[in-house]
Amino acid sequence: MTANSAKTPGFCRDCLAEQKAEGRRCAACGSPRLVRHDELYGLTLAHIDCDAFYASVEKRDNPELADKPVIIGGGKRGVVSTACYVARIYGVRSAMPMFKALEACPQAVVIPPDMEKYVKVGREVRAMMQELTPLVQPLSIDEAFLELGGTERLHNDPPARTLAKFARRVEKEIGITVSIGLSYCKFLAKVASDLQKPRGFSVIGREEAVSFLAPRPVTTIWGVGKAFAATLEADGIRTIGQLQTMDETDLMRRYGTMGQRLSRLSRGIDDRDVHLNDPAKSVSAETTFFDDISRYEELVPVLRNLSEKVAWRLKKSDIAGQTVVLKMKTADFKSRTRNRKLEDPTQLADRIFRTGIELLRKETDGTKFRLIGIGVTDLCDPTRADPPDLIDVQSGRRAAAEAAMDKLRDKFGKGTVETGYTFGTKRNQ
Repeated sequence: MTANSAKTPGFCRDCLAEQKAEGRRCAACGSPRLVRHDELYGLTLAHIDCDAFYASVEKRDNPELADKPVIIGGGKRGVVSTACYVARIYGVRSAMPMFKALEACPQAVVIPPDMEKYVKVGREVRAMMQELTPLVQPLSIDEAFLELGGTERLHNDPPARTLAKFARRVEKEIGITVSIGLSYCKFLAKVASDLQKPRGFSVIGREEAVSFLAPRPVTTIWGVGKAFAATLEADGIRTIGQLQTMDETDLMRRYGTMGQRLSRLSRGIDDRDVHLNDPAKSVSAETTFFDDISRYEELVPVLRNLSEKVAWRLKKSDIAGQTVVLKMKTADFKSRTRNRKLEDPTQLADRIFRTGIELLRKETDGTKFRLIGIGVTDLCDPTRADPPDLIDVQSGRRAAAEAAMDKLRDKFGKGTVETGYTFGTKRNQ
């Protein structure tokens, strides 16, 4: 993966000094954080991933948490959203049930997720990425692919050094860290970014791709989860190297289109380009309850709170939606989805909520629910949203009241003002 000789191109990630002499530490500043690779200055495709993103933001904002195990999540019915690297030492992992996480690390500090804060920080990081190249393809709030081919003249540096400068800038200006994977294709750039977390910078070149992948488990390949890995193991296939020896036609005969993916990715063949993502198709919010809820009266304030979150995101993103979607999951994990198309698009929590409770009322027949969510689809430009309603004459007053509440929340915080639906309620979530 990386080399370490005097003839191998490299630089120091801390002071950016070129490394012309052999050694494990920077000749200029003494740092051990060197990156060397034969193909270092010829690779242009990167995957950038923020390290333990939610937990890192919380530690940034509260220095007292710096050395403590931190879990972002909550509720005995919930799961771990993110665990810091201290908590991971104890075996805590993302998507682990909270009760298991606390069994593994009872001293952990548990913090409920603050998505508004994380979205804001994620946008700050994204804006810095877009200063490097217009070809930024986000995968989530805290990771993205970047194609930096052709940016050398713009930054007066090859992509590898530009990425190292970016990592230093994020750490200095935003206060969190990132890990970078640099390669010639998406698959290996993503693999590389996971190799040396946190604050990693790993390189995988074309010449070493096959040998690098050979000893690795088949789960390294995108799309090979536990279930499919078990299928492969039943067929005697555990490593990528075994896939490399098999004929693509045979793999396709056994596993369909997934067989072709196995064949190509096992050999480091990935022709997908970095491209701008399609626009979002929906905006939604949901919550899982501590204890199952069946009563309509208890579900209403939760639905109102979620509707306000959806409306806030629509307004901040300058979009509207025309179809309201209610999502519910029963105590036995069966999902129910109900939707209703509005005559006109909306950005208003009031309209989302009122449509949602009409759908909700038909579902509250004594069934116990463990999750509820509300959202909108059919997203569009907001210019046609929420025209005056000549039938519901009070709708204009409610819209004006909502606008006034939005201003107060923007100025003083989201908890500044509440509606009668949510005020004083104890949310079971």
